Parts: sequence; structure tokens; C-alpha cells
Amino acid sequence: MKRALLRSALVVGLGTASSRLLGLLREVLMAVFFGTTLAKSAFDIAFKIPNLFRRLFGEGALSAAFVPVFTETCKEEGLHEAGKLAGRVAGLMALVLGSTVIFGWVGLFAIESLFDIGAKATEVFRLLRVMLPYTIFICLVALCMGIQNSLGRFAVPAFTPVLLNVIWILGLFTVCPLMGDSSRERIYGLAWCVAVAGVVQIVVQFPALRHLGITLRFRIVWGDKRVRHMLLLMGPAALGMGIHQVNAVVDSVLAIIVADWAPAALTYAERLIYLPLGIIATAFGTVLLPTYAKQAVQGSPEVIGDTLSFAFRNVLLVMGPAAVGLCVLSEPITSLVYQWRGGAFDHSSVVQTSRALAFYAPGLIVFSIYKVVVPAFYALQDTRTPLRVGVWVVVLNFALNLLFVFTWPEGYKHAGLAMATVIASLVNGGVLALLLSKRIGGLPWRALGQGLFQAGRMTLAVGLVAHFAYGWIQQGCTRAGLIGKGAEFASTGGAIAGALIVFVCIGWFTNRDQLRRLLRRPN
Repeated sequence: MKRALLRSALVVGLGTASSRLLGLLREVLMAVFFGTTLAKSAFDIAFKIPNLFRRLFGEGALSAAFVPVFTETCKEEGLHEAGKLAGRVAGLMALVLGSTVIFGWVGLFAIESLFDIGAKATEVFRLLRVMLPYTIFICLVALCMGIQNSLGRFAVPAFTPVLLNVIWILGLFTVCPLMGDSSRERIYGLAWCVAVAGVVQIVVQFPALRHLGITLRFRIVWGDKRVRHMLLLMGPAALGMGIHQVNAVVDSVLAIIVADWAPAALTYAERLIYLPLGIIATAFGTVLLPTYAKQAVQGSPEVIGDTLSFAFRNVLLVMGPAAVGLCVLSEPITSLVYQWRGGAFDHSSVVQTSRALAFYAPGLIVFSIYKVVVPAFYALQDTRTPLRVGVWVVVLNFALNLLFVFTWPEGYKHAGLAMATVIASLVNGGVLALLLSKRIGGLPWRALGQGLFQAGRMTLAVGLVAHFAYGWIQQGCTRAGLIGKGAEFASTGGAIAGALIVFVCIGWFTNRDQLRRLLRRPN
């Protein structure tokens, strides 16, 4: 089971890695074209709204409610009935989301007509009107991905987000220049590219579903007991995940009040954080939900603890060193990735983004804990516990946001918003882990402690090597007369390579048997 879990996580990880790498490339190009301008900040805030609804009615909440019910229906009534259930869910989603988009358009026009909302809000509203329909398509994509994941198919769902990044990147070079010369005009063209990407992503799902024997027929059947049961599960999950996304939008609004550049700087830092987070933690989280669900259906909730421990130890072993590496090398990495000659991302943008990155970096660990623990509650069809904990955590997050915005010095206030998110997420994951332990009769705390010790040892070594290697190589580049991007590649790349070598060596000598078991071919 564990090797199958790893193989599935590898497929998801490869797809997610491709998407994250292309996402990083798109963000590099955004830095070159738009830097940390108001246009970029407004776009980032507007794009968070479809992502908010994706969380409310799509990926997280939908998977939390749909995957266990769909899995149970497949086992008890067969694939045909499960396909009918999926079609009814799709029909209801299309109705609700279509109505939401229409009401959203009406609301935006009404607010702009009745109130003087200012230049910043006007920019956000202008972009949001174009990107709102993306909500419908991406949520239906999430449904299709949930069906495939439930049936043990992870490749197409894992690689679907790549399409958004491809269309986004092509739009930067083809559509944006046609819109005008200013950043305000060009960013508007990019909003249209996002809307088109939503259509493309849903279209590619249908052949994959037909291959599995499912034809998604949109139906609205109010009396379906399974749909009602799913909605009862989905409601708390949507609220639980949605309040975190609402809080993210609030963070962005607070950031743009602090400074025009702050939301853009936070987004650039988040992109660097979500690269390793998406490759490892999101991959495990995606695979863990159907795995937990099968274990729950089989009546073995205690096995969930062993699976969670296995996933947590593997995730932590990678995320700890990655977090300290990003923290120690925050400014060199930011400069290397985003600052290019002739681009709009200047030295002040480097400083602003690197400060946010340094405070976001510990989040790699705490975000991973959340992604490993929460699917266990959803597999047990308990969506209320994460909601109850999440409400208090959001209150804590918002209080910390206000505290740090008012007390931290200028130039660091946006970094305070990042730090507040990390602290709140740590509390969230820790409390949920304790509650899950009580729910399933205990977690293997000793194994978790051993994994934490191993990860801590490796993290300390990687951080020290990264710090000293960067300084030594940078001094060598200076003595050799190497300057500019070449020196950045040498010093930053050399420090990362040195840290990676130490990571592999320590991992091999301290976990050799475990690595051999993980890499062994299944029987």
C-alpha cells in the first residue's frame, strides 16, 4: 500500500512540479513585464476571487465531500450509479456557480456606480469582471479531477493546471502587447487569457472521463439522497476552507493599503514557497484523501494513523531543509529568479519580496502538516471539526495581521502578514493533529518524534552549508572578477548544490534501509 501511495504521489508530484515550474516561469515573466506595480498587485487580488470560489465549491471542499461519497457509491452500487451521481453534482454546481457569477457582475457594477471606490479598487474590479467566469470552469474541472482521483487515476488531473500556465505565458507575449503600451492596459489582456484557460481545462477532462467509462451528463435532481448527504458534508468543508481563502483576500487588501507594491511582493514570495510545497505536500495530500477514504470505508480508522505518520515523516524530511534554505538564501534567490536586466523588477522589488519570502519560509513545514492531517478528517466524513478549528484560527490570523501591520516598521509590514499566516497555520495543524489522535485512538507519536528529530538534524546541516557556501563562493566570484547574473548563478546555485549534496549524503547514511524499501519495485 505504501509503495502504491508513493507511486501515485510521484505521478501527482511530477504533474504538480511541471505546473509549479511553469508557474514560476510565468511569475518570472510577470516580474519582467510588470514588476511590483499597482497593475500587478490589482491583478493578484482580482485573481484571488476565483480561487476563493474554487476553494468554496471546487478542489478542497468538493474533494472533501465528493470523494468519500463517490468512493462509497462505486463500492456499493457500481461505476454507473457513481457516474450518475457525478452528473447530478455537476448540474447543481453549474447552476449555483453560474448564478454566482451573474450576481457578482451585477454587484460590481452597482458598487462602482453608487460609490467612489478609488483608483486601486477600480483596477481590481475591472480585472475581476473578466476573470469571474473562470470560477465556473475551474470548479467543474475540480469535480472531474475528483472523479479520476477516486478511481486511482492521477495523471490527467495532475497535469491539467499546466494548461493555465501555458496559456498565461503565451498571453504575455501575444495578447498583452496588443492591448496597449501601459502596464494597466496589458494586464487587462492577461485577465482574458485566464478566462480562456478555464474553458480549455474543462474540455480536456471529458475524454479522460470517457476512458474510465463515465460520461458526465449534467442533471439537476433535488431529491437525490447522496447529493444531499454530499452537500451536508460540503457545507462545513466549504466554509472551513473558504474562510482561509477569505482571509487571504483580506491579507491582500491590507497589503495594498500598506503599499501599492505589497500584494505583488507577497505573491512573488508565495510562488517560491509553493514550488516545493506543491511538488511534495500537495502531491501527498491529493493521494492521501482517497487512500484515507478507502481505509475508513474498510472500517480500519486506526490504519489512518500509520499512513499519516508515513506521509508526515517523508514530507517533513524534505520540507525542513527546503524551508531553512529559502530563509537563509531569501534575497539571493529572489534576485536570481526575478531580477533581469531591462525588466520592471528592480532592487527595491528584490528587497520587498525577499523579506516576505524569509518570513513565509517556515510555512513550508506548517502548511505541509495541514495538508497531511486534514484529508483524514474528510475521509472520515467529518468536515465540521476542521471548520470549527478554522474559524478560531482565522480570528487569530486576522488579529495577528492587524497587530503586525500596526507595530512592524515600514518596509516590513507586508512580511508581518506572511508571518501571521505561518503562525496561524501552525496552530491550525497542531490542534487538528491532536483532535485526530483522539478520534482514531492515537497517533504513532514516537515515530513522528523520530521523524522530527531526523528532519531537524538535516535541516540544521543544510542551513549551515547554504549560509557558508554562499559567502565563500560569492567572495571567490568577487576575486575572480565575475559580476552580474553569472556571479548570482555561481554563488546561489553553488550554495544550493552544496546544501543538496549534504542533504542527500545525510539522508543516505541515516535512512539507507528506508530509502531502499521505498525504491524497491513492488511485487
